[in-house]
Amino acid sequence: MSNEKQVDPGRRGVLVATCAAGGVVGLATAGALVSTFQPSERAKAAGAPVEVDVAGMQPGQMQTVEWRGKPVWILKRSPEMVASLAKTEGELADPNSERTPDALTPEYARNQHRSIQPEILVAVGICSHLGCSPTSKFTEGPQPSLPDNWAGGFICPCHGSTFDLAGRVFKNKPAPDNLEVPRHMFVGDKLIIGKDAKGDA
Repeated sequence: MSNEKQVDPGRRGVLVATCAAGGVVGLATAGALVSTFQPSERAKAAGAPVEVDVAGMQPGQMQTVEWRGKPVWILKRSPEMVASLAKTEGELADPNSERTPDALTPEYARNQHRSIQPEILVAVGICSHLGCSPTSKFTEGPQPSLPDNWAGGFICPCHGSTFDLAGRVFKNKPAPDNLEVPRHMFVGDKLIIGKDAKGDA
């Protein structure tokens, strides 16, 4: 008779099933752990570059996305909106974006339309006065709290600072600076906010 102990087939089945179940649980736990290393959508919006498809935007349409906890406006300007930028230059406090340019306006946006593509404005929707969020006032002409020759733009409801359709502040307003233009770039029909040819912001 052999000295080797015979393994009960029933016990062997239980042992195999237990090992298999333990392996599945281990893999699931490892997968869950690895997934925690991936940034959430909120984390991406808070710090990482944000990608936006602008192919379907219509002239006069504006959308807002979150980047680093800030509202970023994307405005597709109509040809008339782009043309209005030349009309307001004499009324602006900083028409050429010369005040603190490194902090507020990337080199490629230091132009009349403050953008890479003349028809698309990308700007942080936070007033440079006390951090309120201006509202859009794209309709031209006389309106409450706006001049009779209003050509369209933005107004901060807190203290009345006004900005043109390039985010440039008008003279004699509480806001000291133009709206911030974040670093951005275009890749095909995609707008990437928070990144340009130099890398991440």
